[in-house]
Amino acid sequence: MPTTSASGSLHSPADGSRWPVLAILSIAIVLSLTTWFSATAITPELKREWRLSPFVLSWLTIGVQIGFVCGALAASLVNLPDIVRLNRLMALSALLAAAANACLLLAHGPMAAITARVVTGFALAGVYPPALKLVSTWFNRDRGLALGTLVGALTIGSSMPHLFRSLSRAVDWRFVVEMSTLATSVGAALFFFFAREGPYPFARALFNPRQAGAVFRDRNLLLANLGYFGHMWELYAMWAWLLVYVNAALAAQHVSSVGRASFLTFVAIATGAFGCILGGILSDRIGRTATTAGMMIVSGACALAIGFAFDGPAWLFIAILIIWGISVIGDSAQFSAMVTELSDQRFVGTALSVQLGLGFALTVVAIWLMPRMADLLGSWRWAFLLLVPGPSIGAAAMLLLRRRAASERLANGMR
Repeated sequence: MPTTSASGSLHSPADGSRWPVLAILSIAIVLSLTTWFSATAITPELKREWRLSPFVLSWLTIGVQIGFVCGALAASLVNLPDIVRLNRLMALSALLAAAANACLLLAHGPMAAITARVVTGFALAGVYPPALKLVSTWFNRDRGLALGTLVGALTIGSSMPHLFRSLSRAVDWRFVVEMSTLATSVGAALFFFFAREGPYPFARALFNPRQAGAVFRDRNLLLANLGYFGHMWELYAMWAWLLVYVNAALAAQHVSSVGRASFLTFVAIATGAFGCILGGILSDRIGRTATTAGMMIVSGACALAIGFAFDGPAWLFIAILIIWGISVIGDSAQFSAMVTELSDQRFVGTALSVQLGLGFALTVVAIWLMPRMADLLGSWRWAFLLLVPGPSIGAAAMLLLRRRAASERLANGMR
């Protein structure tokens, strides 16, 4: 999700230095974002060891979301990315995330762990948004693909703790925390030594709270944000509770879930990287509204269909998981790109801060409600029905935006 729009002429086709920069940034993001779901991936073990309820467990993810929102808004208020060089900001933030993540090894109960997760989220707000801004300074052309690649890196990074857990035969949750801490530390080093801004720097994008209301008075921006909010309602709740859901489904299919549930969760989330690249390519070629609406229609259908395959056959259950994993994140980068193209350029920073803050606030509500939905229904089988309204409303908003004249400003006229 970019933070503003670059200025300047198009890249020369001979300028190939942007691709190595994108590759290094993507690797660093993969490594650093392993801390986001490091606690979520080990909830079965923490539940047993600390005797936690599903509602307390949800705060191990909610804490990261809240921390991220606070960190992103704080950075916007003081305009931190314009005060501190981006490579230093990202490196220091990644180191803070690694340190907070390592504190899980010292925690002896939920309060200390949740506090560590809040700090982790706060730190990651200094990693991911600045990385999107930095990569945009290298891409005035093919930006949809570049941003899609970086969001794909976030997706793989978010899935890695589940892979770490599947590799630990004894399912030692400390191994997952140690590996994600080490990976984030390496990511910090890559940011510090190799990340540098490109030839198309951004204008200052200040956050002005007095202009926040304008985001909702502008009908075009309102529709773009409704699409993003619908997307966010589904995305993080699906990612946060997928391991629990897969565990329950494998039990219903009479399949041993030791290691398998974590690996399936990793595959389902990680394949979203392909969706991000596909979304970037499609957005640049057929338009942002068409791409985002199509992705949300597919992801919403998967949220609806997964319950029917809950108890098998296994091939159908896995197929829906993978399609859902690809479609649920494939449109993510495009919503903020819309804001940079539709909003008054004097208030792009404010518009993006409002979108980011409210979008992640919605994820807190959705994540908190999911175990309550499962408890109400007596099973996880149909719990993901709670997420269907999000992409449904989001897709409708995108199709309405597509019919408006302002959509011609999107993706160089591709809408």
